[in-house]
Amino acid sequence: MTDREKLHPEHSKPGVYVSKGKAFERDMRYIDDRIVADPANTPKKHDDQVLWPVEAGRYRLAAAKACPWANRTLIVRRLLGLEDAISLALAGPTHDERSWTFDLDEGGVDPVLGIERLQQAYFARFPDYPRGITVPAIVEVESGQVVTNDFNQITLDFSTEWTAFHREGAPDLYPEALRDEMDQLMHWVFTEVNNGVYRCGFAGSQEAYDDAFERLFTALDRLEERLTGQRFLMGDAITEADVRLFTTLARFDVVYYSHFKCNRQQLRDFPALWAYARDLYQMPGFGDTIDFQQIKDHYYIVQKSVNPTGIVPLGPDTSVWREPHGREALSDRPWGDGTAPQPVE
Repeated sequence: MTDREKLHPEHSKPGVYVSKGKAFERDMRYIDDRIVADPANTPKKHDDQVLWPVEAGRYRLAAAKACPWANRTLIVRRLLGLEDAISLALAGPTHDERSWTFDLDEGGVDPVLGIERLQQAYFARFPDYPRGITVPAIVEVESGQVVTNDFNQITLDFSTEWTAFHREGAPDLYPEALRDEMDQLMHWVFTEVNNGVYRCGFAGSQEAYDDAFERLFTALDRLEERLTGQRFLMGDAITEADVRLFTTLARFDVVYYSHFKCNRQQLRDFPALWAYARDLYQMPGFGDTIDFQQIKDHYYIVQKSVNPTGIVPLGPDTSVWREPHGREALSDRPWGDGTAPQPVE
């Protein structure tokens, strides 16, 4: 039995994410090393935490368009203009129990890291790494070793620690004056919405599902009310809070509504939330990081305990994401004092 099987025997088989009779609990133990501008003067969270120096070209972001947590890093990297400073390794949408694979690249090998599986970067640093091989992850190119997979911190550090490499006109996604309020809001969005859909989809009992369902839609109702009178979560301009909510909303109708049984109503049945999601989708840096087919392939094919047949649905129609949203009337400065990134050519 592997170390992973000892820790999570119910999840040791391919596609098994549901523990019968139990509510879903996400393992939040990540590699919490950070990449910071001034390691010598940055407080450590604990003695074992390693602080790596910001250095353009030293690190490679391993992500996948299918994954909502990784999708956050793709958006923030684009909005801040960090493409030249932090290179990108994109994994394909499907994988087995061992890890994400670079099957989108020629020969199934990442051309910079020279590996087929993200697992290889984790094992290069931690040969007995016992937990899931997750994206996003940042890998040091020269050593081929994983640095961090702490998705909650990675994007915040992109905003606050990588400022020397931000593009001219990069928006302030984590305004210092709003951080206390934002941190509380983002934590609530994570527990109730981002992770809330998973608590529905991976519920191992009817009771656990019912509770998760009610919590999720209570939260969506509150967000609908909040966004009825303001363009973005924090007011007139886009922040990290919007990035975090968007990646769940983008997957709601194509996956969570049916696959995760979040079916009280579709996203498009919430007037404000649906217009808000389209507003963001049509912004450079948001919609161009979304691949609806990869999203569907990942959830419906990989998560066999939820969808045993592996059949991927043909719908719904995603062309509606380009329909006018009319939210410009609520604010004419979506980028605050910054500017939009250049559209993808």
